[in-house]
Amino acid sequence: MRRSTLETLGLGSVLDLIRKGRLPVSTGELVDRVFGAAPNRGAFVVSGANGIVGAGKTMQLGSRLEPFGVPIVALDFPGVPDGIGAQYPGLVRAFGADRAAAIMGNVIRLAYDGSHLPSQLDALSPRFLLEAVPENLEIKRAHYEVFRTAFPEIEIRSVTSGFPQSELGVGVAHPAFPHEINKVFEIVEPEPSEITQLLWALGLIPITVSDHWSFVLDVLFCGLTLAATRYHEVTNMPFWKVDKFARRMLGPNPFRAHDAIGARGANFLTWSCLHHLTQHYGPLFEPSAVLEEHKDSGANWYPPNHFRPLVNWSLDDETELETWVLGPIFQMTSLMVSEERSHLAQINAIGELCAQFSPGLLAAIRTRGADATIATVEAYHRLHPEAAAQAWHPEAFARISTPEWQQLYVNAEHDGTVGVLSLSRESYSADVDVELNRAIDWLQKENIDRVILTGDFHLATQMVGADTADFYPAMTDEAAG
Repeated sequence: MRRSTLETLGLGSVLDLIRKGRLPVSTGELVDRVFGAAPNRGAFVVSGANGIVGAGKTMQLGSRLEPFGVPIVALDFPGVPDGIGAQYPGLVRAFGADRAAAIMGNVIRLAYDGSHLPSQLDALSPRFLLEAVPENLEIKRAHYEVFRTAFPEIEIRSVTSGFPQSELGVGVAHPAFPHEINKVFEIVEPEPSEITQLLWALGLIPITVSDHWSFVLDVLFCGLTLAATRYHEVTNMPFWKVDKFARRMLGPNPFRAHDAIGARGANFLTWSCLHHLTQHYGPLFEPSAVLEEHKDSGANWYPPNHFRPLVNWSLDDETELETWVLGPIFQMTSLMVSEERSHLAQINAIGELCAQFSPGLLAAIRTRGADATIATVEAYHRLHPEAAAQAWHPEAFARISTPEWQQLYVNAEHDGTVGVLSLSRESYSADVDVELNRAIDWLQKENIDRVILTGDFHLATQMVGADTADFYPAMTDEAAG
């Protein structure tokens, strides 16, 4: 019915995998290709390893590579807070004390001054660098030059949340928060690489995206935060209450998320992404005054609980909220679809898996319909006329009727004899139900009556049960559920 997302990784289709009866490549093979053969494997290096991203990915990838004998090098400045040590209790909870000790024992911590690599690194033969240094383009470029001078063959990926590969000069592997457990990486590279395939083989979820500023995740996350701040500015509604309504409408709590990540760093990253998007796409992305203030101050968005009033704050005009929040988000989505920033199922999944959209934004737009979606954006333009001048692509919503947009969660393939239904969502929702029935109908029209039902071996590898957001209403009203 549509292209399998597994194909975007260069791993063939789900039908190919089922027909061969095995995975397209083994983890051991890919470890050998990336790090060399045992027992002389080269090292995996994380720079900025004590930061939130660096420490999380040191543990996430370190726990998966330790059984294969890959040395893990954690590189950072001397004297920075011990982000890696703070990960140990989580490792114990996940793996037990013995395995946690083995994982930590495989991490080699080295300090450097930012300009000269430690001499001990030579003996470890670094093969892959995951860069997690501060979000400054010149700092990042200088960092790559230091490594390339010392190790010309090293593979480098940046965890940047906004800079494209064309600016960095290296590939991108942008991970989603929380970094210890979220498996998703947005991947920017010309062709699927063995590193990307290794992430997949290790049980992670690499998702290919195009080389555009802020990719997909941070257009959604930073864009929603911006929309929420603008609504706050016109209504004076407290941030925590705007969050409540945003969650009810779309799923995420953008302000609470910034505080959970760490407001000082998250505020800056959101501002940085929006600042650069504004330079390329205009006023739609221009940071609001209150966002500028929080970037400069590093202040939390939520007050302490005892300062938050318990009285209900009613919503005077729900249409106004929808216009200020949904309008810009729908416009940003039109931009991403128009630029083909990723497979449509992947754009939808990134919103769900990384930003708590429920359902994914493309699924929500499909339910709303093209005409109603365009009308919401046009209403937003009456409130913010400058946003209409750039980055508005209403024609993108004509694609809603295509199989790529109709089948965001369920795909169907066949070889003339046997069909495969593959699910891209781990919880069963009303959208999955509708798509599954549509896929079954398609296979029947193709005269296929032998069918295998499976996960898609990429975005979903298991079914965990019902989506409670869809099924709980049935407890009191069968029709609603």
